[in-house]
Amino acid sequence: MSVKKHIPNFITLLNLASGLIALVYAFNTNLQMAFFWVCMGIFFDFWDGFFARILKVQGKLGLQLDSLADMVTSGVVPGVAMYQLLANIADLTDDYNLSIDNGYLGLLPYVGFIITLASCYRLAKFNIDERQTDSFIGLPTPANALFIMSLPVILNHTGGEGMVFEFLSNPFILVGISLLSAYLLNAEIPLFSLKVKYFNWKNNKIQFIFLIVSVLLLSFFQYFAIPVIILFYVILSVINNMTAKQANG
Repeated sequence: MSVKKHIPNFITLLNLASGLIALVYAFNTNLQMAFFWVCMGIFFDFWDGFFARILKVQGKLGLQLDSLADMVTSGVVPGVAMYQLLANIADLTDDYNLSIDNGYLGLLPYVGFIITLASCYRLAKFNIDERQTDSFIGLPTPANALFIMSLPVILNHTGGEGMVFEFLSNPFILVGISLLSAYLLNAEIPLFSLKVKYFNWKNNKIQFIFLIVSVLLLSFFQYFAIPVIILFYVILSVINNMTAKQANG
């Protein structure tokens, strides 16, 4: 039995393990540590595919295992995180008269699990969609997970005041973000891949632009840049698609 064919699957299981640890932290409302472990899971998610290609051991088992691990790390955890954000708004602000008595805390937080349902559907589609070999159709679940998991970290860094704090402690905004997340995951929007096959500007112009802008945003704005980068990725893809159509038309 060849050991090398199990290396990518072992790395995938590290992704799953990271997701499970993140889930424990999310259940205990420690969303900053949950964010850290989701990032670790996404890190392992990148390397399992890398080693599978390098070792030439890609197979159907690895594909299914990868999706199952992503379902936890990039699907379940973000849903729980949004649930916690919505359920704990009453502890952040009195502006919305939120309590169990008016039904809010009993029902609305569950809207956060729309993210989990949409992630599951997106992963299932990805496994059978032959169009997504070199690019993506809809926002990848790891990118969406970073988008959602960055929100409580940003909220914590606002110091409980300011426009960003008010924005992210608004239940209507969070519900809107949940719905937007579900839409972007499954929208028929082609998104470019970040894989660089040839190290030249001509063939990777869009990737280099994205990476340069992302590094600059992270350098200046740190955690606050993460959701902006994800949205920039989608917008840049749309612009790239429109430019390509015009060039071919």
